[in-house]
Amino acid sequence: MSAISDIRVVVGLDFGTTYSGFTLCHVDDDDDLSKIKTNTEWPGEMGKFKTNTVLQYDNDFREVELWGYPALCKRPNRRSRDSETKPVELFKLFLGSCLEKYKPKLPGSLTYKQAITDYLKKIGELIKETIPKFWDGIDFMEHILIVITVPAEYSENDKAIMRECTFNAGLIGEKNSEKLQFTTEPEAAAIYCMYSSLREYRLTEPGTTFMIVDCGGGTVDLTTRKLLEENQLGEITERTGDFCGSTFIDKEFIKLLRREVGDSAVDLLSDNHYGQLQYLVHEFCQNVKLPFCGNNQDFKYEIDLEESAPALLQYVTGSEKDLMEEKEWMITLDFNTIKSMFDPIVDRIIKMIRIQLDNSKKCSAIFLVGGFGQSKYLQKRVEEEFSRSVENISIPNQPIAAVVRGAAIYGKSLQKSRHLGKLNNSKCVIATRVLKYTFGTKISPSWKPGDPPERLTFGGRIQKFHRIAERRTEVTIDQEFKIEDLVPVFVFATKMTFDIYYTHEQDAVYCDDPGMKFLGEFTINLPDKHLGADRPCTLSLFFGDMEIKAKAINQTNGQNYQTSFDFNTF
Repeated sequence: MSAISDIRVVVGLDFGTTYSGFTLCHVDDDDDLSKIKTNTEWPGEMGKFKTNTVLQYDNDFREVELWGYPALCKRPNRRSRDSETKPVELFKLFLGSCLEKYKPKLPGSLTYKQAITDYLKKIGELIKETIPKFWDGIDFMEHILIVITVPAEYSENDKAIMRECTFNAGLIGEKNSEKLQFTTEPEAAAIYCMYSSLREYRLTEPGTTFMIVDCGGGTVDLTTRKLLEENQLGEITERTGDFCGSTFIDKEFIKLLRREVGDSAVDLLSDNHYGQLQYLVHEFCQNVKLPFCGNNQDFKYEIDLEESAPALLQYVTGSEKDLMEEKEWMITLDFNTIKSMFDPIVDRIIKMIRIQLDNSKKCSAIFLVGGFGQSKYLQKRVEEEFSRSVENISIPNQPIAAVVRGAAIYGKSLQKSRHLGKLNNSKCVIATRVLKYTFGTKISPSWKPGDPPERLTFGGRIQKFHRIAERRTEVTIDQEFKIEDLVPVFVFATKMTFDIYYTHEQDAVYCDDPGMKFLGEFTINLPDKHLGADRPCTLSLFFGDMEIKAKAINQTNGQNYQTSFDFNTF
């Protein structure tokens, strides 16, 4: 593990599906939000909290030529009929449980891990350039704690892949460095709202519960938190997430375009003039997706394809061409058409909120954050559905920056809470979390009558899943879950390996049950072979950080082993 005693600056990094950003704060600053420095200077643009999560490679897809806004080129030379190099985007959708049909097609031999690594490397270079503008004498590898936000639905393996990519991008010196921590996107937003919105609306009494609905480009993530004493937050039901962010409304717009001009025409435009396709999407977002509120039945938007995407005209053929010529290459989006794009996505968000409310029973406020949280129609629907049961439904100040600013506050509180490498529960802003999975280890007891005959292994044993921590359990950040008196299967063994698994199920029996996933393995030395099987060990798991930590103790000689799992990332 990397030493963490010299941390001086915390970097909150929001690596998003469509937009990314970062925030800096010094560990010695007080909790004044004005001391937090959210970056607004990006390649090709100024004054925005985030830039596009987009890469533009060279022809061999080895070197990144442009990143962020310049890589997307929302409005290139639209009159040009020359082919344009297509940027790489939406590669974050390869993590999590996103359906294959929504994942982008990556060019050539480029992998999603390499794309994530390359993007993190570029944003890391900018962070390294920015820090000296505020503080002198900061060594990036020695004095920086990085907190990366991840969607609530990410598995342990997803977080492990993010750690692997962050290490390969050169942002941490060791793969398992404690100078990289994770928090979920809604958890980070909850921390920010605790310092901003709860104070603004005078909801600062301990016991106040509130929900964060973080509406991003790819995912929408929810968490319900309770305000505790001394500015701490507890989680009162398990956080949830789904792939129903704003990009899926963009996809509905592309579907409509395909119906109007034909699949082949849109494919050719995407392959040869991607900038023009993105310009159409950009105009749709600015003029429809954000301002549409669902109140004005006369709301409509007209798209002049001849003006906005001139290269498209050459690819439209057959009956679609005849019809578009009759319309003079105009597409009109009326109220009902626009509403039909929103409703399937918004309905899923409404359903998620309702389930969270049912599970938490009481909620004083709902805060919508993230770029899609600014949607007038989404706000209207949430108000209509839940205003009778939740008194305060609102949007905090700077909702787009809520996640990244909360991540920096979390990192600062985490750093202050550490003492000799251990968490001090009374200092960290996050006091409790609710487990999303059941965790356990593989054990090999003797096979008994009634056990499945086909599971009888060599030596008369059977392999089973032994539960250590159960899903939906509320845990404190320093709580230990352990199983004692584990002994070696083979009496002359010199090592013992613990295979750790996790599952959504609460009553799993075997490690190959449906939905069971391998987390990683943990090996300890077992000297004293002369004692045979009489060498008991204790295995403990800790869930204080967003990644799982493990400890094992040889009860015979007192040897203590600790690890962060080298997760199975394949």
